[in-house]
Amino acid sequence: MMFRRILNTVACLLALAAGGCTTLSASDHAHAEAIAIAARSDVVDCQRADHCADPSVFEGPAPQAGNRMLLLDDGQDALLARMHMIRSARERVDLQTYIYKEDDAGRMILRELLAAARRGVQVRVLIDQLSAMESPDTLAALSGIHRNFQLRIYSPLFNLGRPNYADYVLASFLRFRQLNQRMHTKVLVVDGEVGVTGGRNYSDDYYDWSQTYNFLDRDVLVSGPAAKAMQTNFDAFWAAPQSVPVEQLNDVAKILLARGVPALSTKRYELPERVRAMQNASADPALLRKRLGDALVPVADAEFVADPPGKHEDGATRRTTAPASSVVGAVVQSAQHEVVMQTPYLVLTHGAQRLFQALHRRADPPRVIVSTSSLAGIDNALTYAMAYKYRRRFLKRFGFEMYELKPFPQDVPMRVGALVTDQEDVADEEDAGNEVDGNASRRRPLPTSGEDTSRRGVLLYGLNRPPPASDEPRVGLHAKSLVVDRSIAVVGSHNFDPRGVNYNTESALIIRDPAFAARVADSIERDTLPANAWVIAPRDPVIADVDDTIVRASERLPIFDLWPSRYATAFDFRGGPGCPKPLPIRDPDFHRCYRAVGDFPDVPLLGVKWWMTRVITAFGAGMTPFL
Repeated sequence: MMFRRILNTVACLLALAAGGCTTLSASDHAHAEAIAIAARSDVVDCQRADHCADPSVFEGPAPQAGNRMLLLDDGQDALLARMHMIRSARERVDLQTYIYKEDDAGRMILRELLAAARRGVQVRVLIDQLSAMESPDTLAALSGIHRNFQLRIYSPLFNLGRPNYADYVLASFLRFRQLNQRMHTKVLVVDGEVGVTGGRNYSDDYYDWSQTYNFLDRDVLVSGPAAKAMQTNFDAFWAAPQSVPVEQLNDVAKILLARGVPALSTKRYELPERVRAMQNASADPALLRKRLGDALVPVADAEFVADPPGKHEDGATRRTTAPASSVVGAVVQSAQHEVVMQTPYLVLTHGAQRLFQALHRRADPPRVIVSTSSLAGIDNALTYAMAYKYRRRFLKRFGFEMYELKPFPQDVPMRVGALVTDQEDVADEEDAGNEVDGNASRRRPLPTSGEDTSRRGVLLYGLNRPPPASDEPRVGLHAKSLVVDRSIAVVGSHNFDPRGVNYNTESALIIRDPAFAARVADSIERDTLPANAWVIAPRDPVIADVDDTIVRASERLPIFDLWPSRYATAFDFRGGPGCPKPLPIRDPDFHRCYRAVGDFPDVPLLGVKWWMTRVITAFGAGMTPFL
C-alpha cells in the first residue's frame, strides 16, 4: 500500500512536469463546472411532440415484431445512414466511438448532433480519450454549448481531455494498464429503436472522403429489439466511473476558468461541396428510401453482444467481462463446413490458435478463408509483422486460405469523392463552412438521375484501368466480420486479436440468418478476388520444404528470428487459356497459374515499412498481447 502511494506521488510529480497533473482544487473544478452549466443554451427551436424529426425510412409496420437489418459496405451510404438517423431522432441520440476527428465528416456529424439538441432531442456522446477531438478548446466549447448536449470522455489519462506525447510516454511506464484498456465499442443508437454498429469511427477515411487513404469497412444497421440492447449497453458505459463529463477534465477546466466557454470553431470545410451534397441527400426522402429504407431486410434472429465497462475490473472472469470474445469464439467453434473471416490485423490469441488448430485437425475440417491486410495497405505495420512472422503456422497448422487486400483494389464498394457534382447543388464555400444548425441543407433535394444507388456503388478503379497514379488514395482494410457455414454472421468492432480479448471493450451483432449471412460472406469474398487481393501461398514447393524446417524453429523465437525467408509469400493470378479462373493454393496447378510478387508487394525495398516489419518480426514477438 505504501509502495503504491509512493508510486502515485512520483507519477503525479512527473506528470506535473509533463503537463499531466494540475494544481486545480476541488473548488476550482466546481467553479469550472458551474461556468459550463451556466453557459449552456436552453433555446429549443421546435415545440412539436416529435421535436421536428424527419420521417424515418427505417420504421416498419410492426417495429417490435423482429429485427430488420441493412449491410453497410459503402462508406458514403454508412455516412448517409448516420445523418438520417440523427435527423429522424424524436427523443434521444447516443453516440459511442473510439475515434472522433475534427475533419469534414466529424464536424458535419457534430453539427447534426447539435441541430438535434437545439430542436429538443437529448444527445449524449461518449468518446475514448485516446482519439477524442483534436483540441481542448473544442472540448471546452462543447461542455457549455446546450443543455440537451452532453459529452463524456472514457478513461482519461491524468484526467486530461488531450494528453500530450510526454503524458503518453509517462503513462506507458506508470499507467500501463489504463493506457491499454480502451473503449473500442462503436455504436450509434436513436430512440432505442434504430442502431448501427461495426468498424467505423468518425473521420473522413471511414467514409471514402479522404484524398490520400481510405478504409474498406463494414457496418450493420438494425431496426428492432437488437437496437434496444445497444441502448442498454450504452447506458451502462455512460454511468460507468470511467466516463468523465468533459467539463471535469483538468485541461478543459483550466480553459473554462481562464476564458469561460469558448465559441465552437466555424472552420470551413475542406471540400464544402461534398458536405452540402451529403446534407442534401439526407433531406431527400426518395433517395433515402432507395439507398437505405428499401434495402432493410428482416432477419430470423439477431443478438447484440458487447463488453461492459467492468471488463477492466481486476479479478473478473472473461465470461462475465468479455462476452463479445466468448460469443464470437463459440460461433467459430460451431463451424462444420466453412469459416469466412475478415480482419485487418491477423494477430491471434493462444486460445484462438488452439481453436483453429482443433478445427483443422478434424476428420473433415471446415474450409477457413481469411481476408486481411497487406503491408502496402495496412495502417499498422507492427501488427502486420506478427502476421508475417506466423504465415507458416496459419497455412499449415490452421489450414487458412489467406488473401491480403491490395492498396489499390480494382473492384470494391467504395466511392471516393463528392456524392454529386451537379454545380447547382454546390453551396457557397463560406456558407457551407459556417453552417452549424444542420438544417439549411434541407431546402433542396438531391437529384438522382444517373446516380448508382446499388450496394456496389461506383468502382474505385475499373477492371481494365491502367495502374493508378501516385496521387490516387490508397485503401486499407478495417472491416471486422466473419461468417460460419453461410448461416451465422458476425459484424462488429472486434479484430479477433489479443487486444480485443484482453484489453479493449468490443461489440458485435450476431446474425443467425442464412440469407443475410450469405450476403456478408459474398462481401468478404469479393475482397479476395484477384483484382482486389494477393494470395498468400507456399513458395516453390522445393524451396518451401527447405524453408519449412528452418522457419518452424525460427518463428518460435521471441527474439533473433533472423531467417530472411518465410515459408510463404504473395502471389498474383495470371489468367490465360490454361488458367481460366482463380485456384485454391493447394491445387496442383496453382504455381502454374500464379506468379510470386514478393513478400511485400508495392512496398519500397528498404523503406520504413520494410525495415519496421523485418525488425518486429525478428525482435517483437513479445509485443503480441498488446498489438
